[in-house]
Amino acid sequence: IKNRLRKKIQSWNKKTLSKLGKEVMIKAILQVIPMHVMSVFLIPRSIGDEIEKILNSHWWGSNMVHNKGIK
Repeated sequence: IKNRLRKKIQSWNKKTLSKLGKEVMIKAILQVIPMHVMSVFLIPRSIGDEIEKILNSHWWGSNMVHNKGIK
């Protein structure tokens, strides 16, 4: 799950999207992937926390100096 999310984020970082576009992509794609898996399997809380960290780092940007994330 985490690798799929990272691949999606990396492919989007190369594209120029507006803040609204990134928000829609996060809500429409990134949040749906874990929900689909969780509808079939019970995942550990630690993986859920890591998924949340991945989404948060994409939204807020993990490195403000290199202008990553949505600001």
